[in-house]
This record gives sequence, C-alpha cells and structure tokens, in this order.
Amino acid sequence: MSQPLPRTAGDLSRSALYAGLLQALDGLLAGERDAIANLANAAALLYAVLPDLNWAGFYLLKGGELVVGPFQGKPACVRIALGRGACGTAALSRTTVVLPDVHAFAGHIACDADSNAEIVVPLLAGTRLVGVLDLDSPQPGRFDAEDARGLEAFAARLVAGSDL
Repeated sequence: MSQPLPRTAGDLSRSALYAGLLQALDGLLAGERDAIANLANAAALLYAVLPDLNWAGFYLLKGGELVVGPFQGKPACVRIALGRGACGTAALSRTTVVLPDVHAFAGHIACDADSNAEIVVPLLAGTRLVGVLDLDSPQPGRFDAEDARGLEAFAARLVAGSDL
C-alpha cells in the first residue's frame, strides 16, 4: 500500500478501512508463519495505514511479563508487568482497553510523552494469552469502539496466521 487509507466517512468508512487492513494482512501472512516476521510486517502495516499514530507494535508474554516485540515508532518501554499500565491491564483482563485520554488513566506508563490516546488489544491463541497489540496516538480521543472491533479482528487474524 503506497498511500494511507483515509479515516473519514467522506473518503472511506472505518469499517472499509479495517476490511482493507485485513485484506492487506492476509497478503502479508500468505505462506509465512514466523511470528516475528508477521508481527514486524503487521506493525509496519498499521503504522503506515492508520492515521494519527505515533507508535504501533506488540508486547509478547514472556516469563510472566510483557516484553517489547516488533514495533514502529520511538523506542519503547521494554518490560511491563501484568496488570500495570494499559498494556498490562489488557493482558491481565484479556479485554481491549481504549484510553481516549491516557493522562486520565491512573496507571498510565508514559513511554512517549507525545502520546495522548491509546488502545491495547490482547493477542489470544484460543484461551492462551501470547501478548498485546498496542497503538498510541498524539491525538486525544483517537480510538473508539469501532477501532476496537477492527483491531480485535486484525489481532485474531494475525494470531491465527502465525506461530505464536
């Protein structure tokens, strides 16, 4: 994809945006099961296509904590305890966390001072937690329930198509 897909309804609905992302992800996953390769390409895809992001990537569950995996953006926090911050909360609860204003979330971990909104989607292989997908934005209120649904479908497709 050479141009980012627009987010506005006048150009393309967000449901169409996420359908396009799933189609692009399927192309990236075709014939490749390596987890790191697929996570790296998925992070690059999200960062290139979704507007108003300053970080897109993954934390993987290792030894009872989340460890930074493939991502696009500024250097990140390396390790996050389960239950800590948006990533640890999503991992522990196994539910998507949407933070329209990260500064209003008491447990926010400020890896990048430019981040104002965040969404974290757990990566589940069946019932087994393998990590989280984390997106940050400098734009307050950037993420909502429609983003959550689209990213949950993206995460499920990525896990199903990778050896995680």
